[in-house]
Amino acid sequence: MIDLFFQNPISFLIYIVALFFTISIHEFAHAWTADFLGDPTPRLQGRLNLNPKSHLDPAGLLFLVFFGFGWGKPVEFDPYNLKNPRRDAAIIALAGPLSNFILALLLSIIFRLFIFFDYQILITIGYIFFIPLIQINVILGAFNLLPIHPLDGFKIVGGVLSDDQAKEWYSLQKYGFLFLLLLIIPITGSSMLDTVLKPIVNFFINILIPKIY
Repeated sequence: MIDLFFQNPISFLIYIVALFFTISIHEFAHAWTADFLGDPTPRLQGRLNLNPKSHLDPAGLLFLVFFGFGWGKPVEFDPYNLKNPRRDAAIIALAGPLSNFILALLLSIIFRLFIFFDYQILITIGYIFFIPLIQINVILGAFNLLPIHPLDGFKIVGGVLSDDQAKEWYSLQKYGFLFLLLLIIPITGSSMLDTVLKPIVNFFINILIPKIY
C-alpha cells in the first residue's frame, strides 16, 4: 500500500480512511457480540463504539501500510462470563468478518441504486469512496477467516469441533505466528497467501463492485 502513497497520495488517503472505518466496524462487531452474549468486558474497556481510537493498533496499522497485512486492537473477553465458552467464542470471532461482508454487500446495493436512478454525483462519490470500502472489507473479512491463530477463523473452527478435537486444535495455537509467516513471505515472487486468497477475494470484489463503463 505504501506504493500507492507515491503514485496517488489522494487515493492513499482515501484507503487509509477506509481502513480506519473498516477496522473499527470489525472490532466493534466483536465487542458488541461479546456484550450481547453476556460478557461486559469490552463495554468496560470502552470498545462499544465506532471511534477508530478505540480499535486501531498503531503497530498493526504500520504493518498494513508497509507490508500489506496488519491488525486492529484485539477485543478482549472473559470466557467465564459466557454460557458456552467455546461456542460463544466462535460466534464472537465470526462477528468480525461477518460485519465486513455485510457492510460490503450494503455498500454494493447502495452503489447499484445510485446507478439505477442515474444520480451522477452519487455515482462519482461511490467510485471514490465505496469501491475502496468494498475492497478493504472483503479483503479483511476473508483474511480473518483463515483458520490460523490469532485470526478469527481459528476460533471459529475450534467452536464447531468436538471437545477432544478442539483440544488438539488449540494445541496448534502456539504455531500460529509461524504459519502466518509461511503464508505471507513471498516465494518465487508471490506468497502462498496471494495464491490461496487473492482469487477468492477478486471473485467477490468483481461481483460486488458494479461496472457501468
